[in-house]
Amino acid sequence: MGRRELLGLLLLCLAVLWAGGLAAADEEGNQEESLESKTLSAEDQVKDHSTGTRVVAGQIFLESGKSDSQLEDEENFHSQEEEKENSLEELNSLEMSNLLNKDLDEAELQSPVLTAIGGTADGEPCHFPFLFMEKEYAECTADGREDGRLWCATTYDYKKDQKWGFCETEEQSNKRRQMQEAEDVYQTGMKILNESSKKAQKKEAYQYLLKAADMNHTKAMEKVSYALLFGDYLKQNIQSSKELLEKLTEEGSPKGQMALGFLYASGLGVNSSQAKALVYYTFGALGGNLIAHMILGYRYWAGIGVLQSCESALTHYRLVANHVASDISLTGGTVVQRIRLADEVENPGMASGMLEEDLIQYYQFLAEKGDVQAQVGLGQLHLHGGRGVEQNHQRAFEYFNQAANAGNSHAMAFLGKMYSEGSDVVPQSNETALQYFKKAADMGNPVGQSGLGMAYLYGRGVPVNHELALKYFQKAAEQGWVDGQLQLGSMYYNGIGVKRDYKQALKYFNLASQGGHILAFYNLAQMHATGTGVMRSCHTAVELFKNVCERGRWSERLMTAYNSYKDGDSNSAVVQYLLLAEQGYEVAQSNAAFILDQKASIVGENETYPRALLHWNRAASQGYTVARIKLGDYHFYGFGTDVDYETAFIHYRLASEQQHSAQAMFNLGYMHEKGLGIKQDIHLAKRFYDMAAEASPDAQVPVFLALCKLGVIYSLQYLREINIREIFSHIDMDQLLGPEWDLYLMTIIALLLGTIIAYRQRQHQALPRPAGLRPAVPQQEPPPEHQPPQ
Repeated sequence: MGRRELLGLLLLCLAVLWAGGLAAADEEGNQEESLESKTLSAEDQVKDHSTGTRVVAGQIFLESGKSDSQLEDEENFHSQEEEKENSLEELNSLEMSNLLNKDLDEAELQSPVLTAIGGTADGEPCHFPFLFMEKEYAECTADGREDGRLWCATTYDYKKDQKWGFCETEEQSNKRRQMQEAEDVYQTGMKILNESSKKAQKKEAYQYLLKAADMNHTKAMEKVSYALLFGDYLKQNIQSSKELLEKLTEEGSPKGQMALGFLYASGLGVNSSQAKALVYYTFGALGGNLIAHMILGYRYWAGIGVLQSCESALTHYRLVANHVASDISLTGGTVVQRIRLADEVENPGMASGMLEEDLIQYYQFLAEKGDVQAQVGLGQLHLHGGRGVEQNHQRAFEYFNQAANAGNSHAMAFLGKMYSEGSDVVPQSNETALQYFKKAADMGNPVGQSGLGMAYLYGRGVPVNHELALKYFQKAAEQGWVDGQLQLGSMYYNGIGVKRDYKQALKYFNLASQGGHILAFYNLAQMHATGTGVMRSCHTAVELFKNVCERGRWSERLMTAYNSYKDGDSNSAVVQYLLLAEQGYEVAQSNAAFILDQKASIVGENETYPRALLHWNRAASQGYTVARIKLGDYHFYGFGTDVDYETAFIHYRLASEQQHSAQAMFNLGYMHEKGLGIKQDIHLAKRFYDMAAEASPDAQVPVFLALCKLGVIYSLQYLREINIREIFSHIDMDQLLGPEWDLYLMTIIALLLGTIIAYRQRQHQALPRPAGLRPAVPQQEPPPEHQPPQ
């Protein structure tokens, strides 16, 4: 190989590495949805971990996630590869070193050199560093100029030689200043947006963002386009949002590409095209947008617009799950509130999980009066957020402090977690956290025991001691605390302080997952994806990774959409639910279908039922019973599709067999009774009616009425099938009632007649006979509290 070819190859490698670095930096800057991975400090690392492990949010994972045998095979393979590489290196090291020494200067000369424009040294190369005002500059500067244009000196000492020129044309300078001004406006808007909780101030912030977007600021355009799409603090305008997203897509914004794909997928502002949606989603995912990855994961899992592929779904979901898991703090993430609108309407008395404002004020009143349980409950509510309460670490810290001063061990443990994690409100302090954990653990509190175990595992304020860590985690796990179960599973998984045991790890991860811990789902997904300790199952791994992905920060939009719906803004709510439905949230799919079912004005009147049918179908495929029954109803009545009793019967039967739905059983009984989509069978109809009554107490009254109706129909049908005259001709009354049956009958009739006459006479005597006309006295209405309930 010639020197020129080797030099060219070297330059190509350098260019690829440089481009990769730029792409990574661009991905960090452009993707707002990506979650920043938290790097643990040196004291947080376990000192004697086995090689090939990493620590994520207090969790220790094998980097490869593979079993011992797989790791040994890979080590052998890598050792063979290293031998080959070493031999090649021995042959070429001398030649390559000579080439690098001789041609490095040539490669540097080929790199672009900044040339001065205008000034006193037009066309001459800039000299870096150069000296100006007794200060060295390694790059172009605007110092010394009022117009802000960048310039450079072409010799080292500007004062001595006065040789200089501009680094940019006037047009480039104007554009740069405009972008800097746009950046300043954007940062002002974002500062107001992040520091304010009032709606009026957030609207003011978006005015700054609108101004920055008009100046072609990319991030501001992304913010504004989403605000216009969802109606967040700006009036909803799908068409304006589409124009901004198209502009962002041309500039290569992954966020813009994902949102434009959503518009084509849902047919909002454009003609629906699943092919275009797939293209834009793919480009968004390649740009690093996590929501685009999540959407593609769901599409490959469910086979929407693409061939169903579990492995492709696993790839996308695992990537997103890694980011979600890395963002989980020791205090846990925010609570994801899933409220189904259909269930709220069907069962208005059922608790939706939201706390009423009056109830929150009542608990606050109890907490102020010194009720420790109320203080701890409110502290946890504000620490994690959810149930209609926003996350507020300041309020949480205050409530925990009050309860801890009263001697509550649970509050002490949670204060320890807050100090261990650190935040804007509570400074990070291992020593203070350790004190609280010890106090709580001495009182037998599992949260404190788990926190103390974490301190000994990672050496936070104490020397690393795996035996003590294992001891405290076991105590916490025995009391059912999920963090203790999770960390115990991690120690068995990685063989830290104990012999590696995947079965024990699986056991404790399963226990923690039953408590809803996100990292437990993540660990189980990794084990099923790699076949570590269990049979490899792509389907199980995808379902677990999907569960983790749905706990990401974007899940907060579920509550935003719900609040929009409650405020009467159905159009804003349905668009937000549609985006979440694209990501695979079953509750969003059913809620979007529910709103569309009510004739949402954002889509055409003729399109509401077909679109609702699509989302009911997707929700039903994820196991939602009401959605399956809705599919049956749509095919039964012909909503959004042709009337098809056979398909309706299939959906009702699936809901009956898989989810034991009383409504589905009742509908099946009706279809058997009428012979709709199935052969008429009164006996099977009665069987399904009886099953519905057994499945739900609420079905007993409608089932009773249906059975009465069925009995009448059955009797009429029986009478039609037999000849009544023929029956009476065969009846012998003398033999049945005796020879004097006619006397018995006349006696009974006479007695009945006498009874009626006596009853009528007694009624006539009971009526009062007024002596004269008296004025009618108006009857007074009873007071409201004595009125019968309506």
